[in-house]
Amino acid sequence: MEDQLIQVLTNTQLSAEGPRKQAELDLRRAANNPAYSLLLTNIARNPTLSVDVKLSALNAFRLFIERNWSGVSEIGPCIIVPDTVKDQVRPLILDLALNAPDQQRVVKTAASYTVSKIANADFPDLWPTLLPTLLETIQNGSDHQVHGALIVLRDLVEESLSDDQFFSMARDIVKVVYNAAMNENRRLTLRALAISVFRGCFDLMDTVKEEHPKDVQAFAEEAMKGWFPFFHQVMKQRLPERDPQSTRDVPEGYNGLSALKLQVVRCLLKLKSVFVNLLLPETPRFFQAIWDELLILVPAYEQMYIGSESQSRMEDADNLPYTLDFLVLEELDFLNVCMRAPPVKKELEAQLAAHGSAHATPWLLDMMKLASSYACITREEEEMWDIDVSLFLLEEQSMSADYTPRTACGDLVIKLGEWLDQKAVEGLFAHTKSLFTEDASWRRKESALYLLNMLINDFLDVSKTIPPEVGQAYLELVNYAINRQEEPLLRARGYLVASTLSQFNVMAAALVDRTIGAIAIDESELVQVACIKAVEGFLRSANSSGNHKMQAEVVNAIAQWVSTRDMTDIQESEDLLVTLTETLRAAINVDKRVAVSNDIPALDLLFLIAKHGANNWQVTMLICEEFEDIVKAMPDPVSYQALCQKILPTLTGAFNVADVTSDDPLITFSAELMASLTQYASEPLPPGFVEATLPKLSRLLMENQEGDVLRPSAESVKYILSHDHEQVLNYHDENQRSGLEICLHIIDRLLGPSIEDNAASEVGGLAAELVEKAGHERLGPFLPKLLQAVANRLATAEAAPFIQSLILVFARLSLVGAHDVVEFLSTIQIEGQSGLQVVLSKWLENSVNFAGYDEIRQNVIALSKLYSLNDPRITQTMVKGDLVMPTNDRIMTRSRAKQNPDQYTIVPAPLKILKVLIEELLSASGANFAASAAAAAAAEFAEDIDDDGWEDDPDTLDLSLGSTKNDLMGYLESSNIRHRDDETQAYLSEFFISAARDNVANFGEWYNGLTDDEKAKLNEIPRAE
Repeated sequence: MEDQLIQVLTNTQLSAEGPRKQAELDLRRAANNPAYSLLLTNIARNPTLSVDVKLSALNAFRLFIERNWSGVSEIGPCIIVPDTVKDQVRPLILDLALNAPDQQRVVKTAASYTVSKIANADFPDLWPTLLPTLLETIQNGSDHQVHGALIVLRDLVEESLSDDQFFSMARDIVKVVYNAAMNENRRLTLRALAISVFRGCFDLMDTVKEEHPKDVQAFAEEAMKGWFPFFHQVMKQRLPERDPQSTRDVPEGYNGLSALKLQVVRCLLKLKSVFVNLLLPETPRFFQAIWDELLILVPAYEQMYIGSESQSRMEDADNLPYTLDFLVLEELDFLNVCMRAPPVKKELEAQLAAHGSAHATPWLLDMMKLASSYACITREEEEMWDIDVSLFLLEEQSMSADYTPRTACGDLVIKLGEWLDQKAVEGLFAHTKSLFTEDASWRRKESALYLLNMLINDFLDVSKTIPPEVGQAYLELVNYAINRQEEPLLRARGYLVASTLSQFNVMAAALVDRTIGAIAIDESELVQVACIKAVEGFLRSANSSGNHKMQAEVVNAIAQWVSTRDMTDIQESEDLLVTLTETLRAAINVDKRVAVSNDIPALDLLFLIAKHGANNWQVTMLICEEFEDIVKAMPDPVSYQALCQKILPTLTGAFNVADVTSDDPLITFSAELMASLTQYASEPLPPGFVEATLPKLSRLLMENQEGDVLRPSAESVKYILSHDHEQVLNYHDENQRSGLEICLHIIDRLLGPSIEDNAASEVGGLAAELVEKAGHERLGPFLPKLLQAVANRLATAEAAPFIQSLILVFARLSLVGAHDVVEFLSTIQIEGQSGLQVVLSKWLENSVNFAGYDEIRQNVIALSKLYSLNDPRITQTMVKGDLVMPTNDRIMTRSRAKQNPDQYTIVPAPLKILKVLIEELLSASGANFAASAAAAAAAEFAEDIDDDGWEDDPDTLDLSLGSTKNDLMGYLESSNIRHRDDETQAYLSEFFISAARDNVANFGEWYNGLTDDEKAKLNEIPRAE
């Protein structure tokens, strides 16, 4: 059986699909064998088999454990593993994790992960010996065994230990890993691994301390009494000096000590996030030690990564980073965090005050020197940027996925700017000037200017300025940089800094002509691209407003640059396309009338970029936003007609060239632009507009299946009807079909079962517009058929936007003829039910989820009119009322939710209408938004007072940066949180006051059916009035 299973596992790795899939089926059948677990374990332990087969066995075993080992599964029936088999497997798989040979580290790691999966189910009740075995091995085993035990323990801490289990075993775990880390007879990487295990314990301590704060705090204090001296000792050790003549990349022990130091720094950062007060008294010593080390490591870093191309960002098989760049990166981050600790901050501020000025304060100058040293462009970056300028632009936009010492130094200087304000600029300038005076290397000069760019861009985000004299002094350095013909990266940086300085300095803005000229004539492509990026900054300055000469020069320069390139190559460089788009957009915004100019190809260029960047969501988003702004800026008929004459041939041409049935990004993009063009059109539309657009849109809507095409295309037809229905209704195509007939065919297809809900989500708006504009007379017998089709599709609709779209057809009709709507729905049948029952049920269940102010207001008014009819047919219609809360407090899993779906009360439709309108009254008053704003303010207040004055510094989001705060505020403003709507609130307040005063539709009777909360909301209305 074991041989057969080995063959099956081997076949699962075949490249041929047929045999591989058959092997996977055979493996599933083999899992029913009671001895399956033991067979896989023996295969993984077999010394004669290849590593691939062993890994395949361990992977299959892990998946089997996750589904079956505990005997309980939420995803279906599980296979019961006999206890006798489990008892045999546990010690065997643990032995493999501890004793697999070093040459098969991947097997040892996979076995360790498998042990942790078993431990999730069995530890400690069914496997009480696991932890004692691991701790005994770490204390007394060989290096080889200790390595395996630490890997298992790390996985156990991260994956398997519960809070309570850790709390009872923490002392033993921490003691053993401390002894392992302290043991100088162990390999340095083992000691680093022990620290990594200790660091993992902090996440568990963080959870446990919520219930046992005093006990956990006391334990952490006791533990750190031993760890702090050890950490200080490690940080005082110096990495061996590299011999420039040696053929070895690094001296022996270099990587091991680097890994050890790195784990110490990571542990300190973790300690800061969990037990900030424990680290606080130690921060001055660690700050000084790490600062000293960073200063000492500068020559080695320059030798390895700037003077040569040593391997960077390396981790070992245990995921422990060990190269110098990783160590520098962690230490820079710690310096950034530690700099703001009260004891350190107090001392630094005292020194700053003692020296009177920033440029005379040694620590600030040293900090800037340190930052500019590690912010230098590495040899690897230089070569990569030379190959692909998009990588340079990625860093420039702070979008790179790689967090490097260069970007860490930028963050460090930004934090200094947040703290010291203008003094940070003065300190950076003092250091930068010394570099240019001493004629330091071009890399050092470029890095200092890069740091300035980072700092003043953050200043711009929070509306800060820099002193004019400093800006003027920097301008001299910029002039030097842009004239360095042999140093393209320094030249590029000079142009970018000039662009940023132009926001503050009129003299810097004078360099715009030089920058525009360099787009075409500079010999370096990187400099040309940097100038395209820089021009965007110049255009954002106040000096560019209304400057038509600059606008024309920028557009023509980009057009000339693009004309010399193969656009098929550029379309692979996504960030270059984004940069071109952003700069062109900034140029157009100087005066949007340039879009209709025949002399300046701004719009043509924008669409050329769009054609080649249709697959790039950021490019298409930027161009769609800009085009929408252009259309909005031309509301008068003359300007709009000129825009149409320029744009329609391009848009309709895109529909002609592409296959309209395919999922072509260019069609999607063109459909989005058409929606913008029609949404903000002048009234009436230019002559011939319908003839030019409706046939193309009709073809798309009748043949395409993609929602991204159907939605904007349906919107376009709706907007065309809205702006000039006469032109639509009077139009006839080549087959003599009228515009009305074309629209009805489109609606019929979108309501059909072959179109998904999300794809057809705009059909309701189109149908409602057609009914309103064509009227009963023109529609004739088609009107009831149309409404029947809408009702039929509403019965099966599931997607919220689609449901809203369909409901609004009846809502808008109800605004002028609520009785006619009820009459019609009462006469139709939908799957054996009354149309009124089906439509009202769906309508009232989904009303509270409506989006859009106009749509919500229309819905509210329509429901109030239906209620006021006091029609017995509505009163007799029963719909879902309030959610019935479950009586038990069991955690609701997905499987339980399926077995026990939500239950609702059943109430008459008029009562449900009142409940919906009360909820809308609350939303319209802004109460929900106020609650959200209060929560955000409370969170911000909590952030301000967190950590006893030491700013929190989470890994993923830096809330202390001004730019981050602005981004968050922008997010809140662009979110779907309902704001106050005075018009809807006034309407509903008047409705309820009148209903109560005049007992409209037996309001007093329905009032008694409301909940206490709903009554309380209504009782507040008179006081609010």
